[in-house]
Amino acid sequence: MGQERVSVLIARLPSSKGLPLPECQTEGAAGMDVRAAVVDPVNLSPGDIALVPCGFQIAVPEGHEAQVRPRSGLASECGLTLVNSPGTIDSDYRGEIKIALINHGRHPVLIHRGMRIAQLLVVPVPQVEWREVQELPPTRRACGGFGHTGD
Repeated sequence: MGQERVSVLIARLPSSKGLPLPECQTEGAAGMDVRAAVVDPVNLSPGDIALVPCGFQIAVPEGHEAQVRPRSGLASECGLTLVNSPGTIDSDYRGEIKIALINHGRHPVLIHRGMRIAQLLVVPVPQVEWREVQELPPTRRACGGFGHTGD
């Protein structure tokens, strides 16, 4: 069975000159790596947050969203992740894609031009239609919340 293809318009900004567009690094990758389009390196000390420009704009098709997610290697190796994860890019947003990074690690992280800083996915989003009821159907879990299954 073939994969669904989604056509997404992308516009480079002058700051992305010489940088590749978002791209998958392996054949089976779900997310496309997004690169930092910074002019000068950005030093993130532990606890710091930076909004890092990526040098492009996209037109997400209606009925879809683009999600930005952390790169697992950066998260596990140096504690670099996204402040809002996943971050949502709505279909009506046309500004530059920027990644809100935070350093949860113990050491400073240097963000340099062209560094792969996040992953980008384009996924369908169903339109929700609420149906208000007086009572929800029962389940075995019921109202069991955080930690309800033990360790």
